[in-house]
Amino acid sequence: MKKLRETRKNLIKTASAKMKIQKKAIQAIRDQLNGEPQTVPEIAAATGATTAETLWYVAALKKYGQIREAEKDGSYFKYELATAQAAQAAD
Repeated sequence: MKKLRETRKNLIKTASAKMKIQKKAIQAIRDQLNGEPQTVPEIAAATGATTAETLWYVAALKKYGQIREAEKDGSYFKYELATAQAAQAAD
């Protein structure tokens, strides 16, 4: 078991570093959507990420029900936190 851990040490370290970066990116997107709905380009500009990377995370967050589409802004959908939309519907 020790030998296996030693051979996979670098892989585990790399995977942990990637997860840390991913968590920061997702948290930055969630922080941006905490106030008002925004489009993917607006989120990308505010977080400093690329539009493609932001779209990837937004698609994943939408798939897992953490964010939802809001109204359309031109040809872009705005996105908001799913809990924010539920709170507005309850009011």
